Amino acid sequence: MLLRIATTHRPATDLGYLLAKNPARAQSFALSFGTAHVFYPSASDEHCCAALFVDVDPVRLTRRDDDLDIPYVNDRPYVASSFLSVAIAEVYASALQGRSRERQPLADQAIPLVAELPAVVARGGEALLRRLFEPLGYTVTVTDLPLDAQLGFTQARARSVRLAHTTRLVDLLSHLYVLLPVLDDDKHYWVGNDEVEKLLDHGEGWLAEHPERDEIVHRYLRRQRVLAAAALARLVPEAPDAADPLADAQKQQGEDALEERVTLNELRLRAVVEVLREAGVSAVLDVGCGEGRLLRALLGEPRFTRIAGMDVSARALEIAAARLKLDRLPDRKRERISLFHGSLGYRDQRLAGYDAICAVEVIEHLEPSRHAAFERVVFADARPRVVVVTTPNADYNVRFADLPAGKLRHADHRFEWSRAEFAAWAEPLAARYGYALRLVPIGPLDQEVGAPTQMAVFTRAEANA
Repeated sequence: MLLRIATTHRPATDLGYLLAKNPARAQSFALSFGTAHVFYPSASDEHCCAALFVDVDPVRLTRRDDDLDIPYVNDRPYVASSFLSVAIAEVYASALQGRSRERQPLADQAIPLVAELPAVVARGGEALLRRLFEPLGYTVTVTDLPLDAQLGFTQARARSVRLAHTTRLVDLLSHLYVLLPVLDDDKHYWVGNDEVEKLLDHGEGWLAEHPERDEIVHRYLRRQRVLAAAALARLVPEAPDAADPLADAQKQQGEDALEERVTLNELRLRAVVEVLREAGVSAVLDVGCGEGRLLRALLGEPRFTRIAGMDVSARALEIAAARLKLDRLPDRKRERISLFHGSLGYRDQRLAGYDAICAVEVIEHLEPSRHAAFERVVFADARPRVVVVTTPNADYNVRFADLPAGKLRHADHRFEWSRAEFAAWAEPLAARYGYALRLVPIGPLDQEVGAPTQMAVFTRAEANA
């Protein structure tokens, strides 16, 4: 699949700075499903065109262990779809966040841009293409493709699309990132909590007012009703269809319950912040901070005067920095927060000196053989006054209608503890290191299986004296 982005803004070669890709050389990037290549068919002061070519490996797709039905013979290597959205996010990461180290004023400026997609699947035809892009200001040119049906195309299904608009590059990339899977009406990966956050992040400033907003949300989230309701509730709080998805799921007695994770994420963060408030802490470290959702909540409260996030993924830290807009924060606010790269498997002096350490949905991503190291690093070496650990409650998994028996909630989970197993881990740990323990359910409480999430609050015994 191919995406060409061109500009006539002079000097047009500044497009290379905006994309953080040098026009003078071709570059390649490994993806989980293939390889992405970036090169420039044209690069002059008058016209510059950057091409993103994504080479999808269909054999690798068929060997994925994520319960997605992708046949061996498919059109995924050829047509723009969610694969291209992922490539945009990974290859053009800084541009998708609106950042340019060398040309930030230009990144903030609307310039003439043309995006060309030689092959697009539009499940809804040309009319849907126009309904999606024209309200955003694009001049849309559509050409039907009479391609060989053996490749999965028909003339009515695959089209070549040209989008022209004077806009910021970040807006163009955000529109493509969201709307390409909407056009295809499919995704190559499981849609859950993170996808709602991505939709709201990249839809900021345009999606709430789009005339096809509801259709975009439902298609992007693979028509999962509770997830869509949660997204719409946050996009347009007063919308009549934006009912509380958590309460709605309870009424359904488990139907679509797996999708409640989007609201559970909010409940989790609120519960953690409330614990920290009650403990009266001011210096908080979030280990395994990911993309910075807890950090953002903490930063919004002046009582937390020293905030830090650590993660083993440098990419996650880059996303966290962009979402927190660290480069644009006022000095006083910026001085309160820091991010650093590190692992919970090794002693690290940087973890010391905090009142509280939080591990929100982290422990289940660690192999059990690494738990001893985690415990030593946090409880023995760093030894904060308060430690907060949240993790899924495996007992509740039977209430998830879309989760097959024996399956974990996330492909990267190494295990999921029942309430008894969580207590069996936490109680001796607290006793061994001199902490008082409180176990707290998070989410709708089911009389038989408990709540979807469980939280352990460890408070150092001498801190209570």
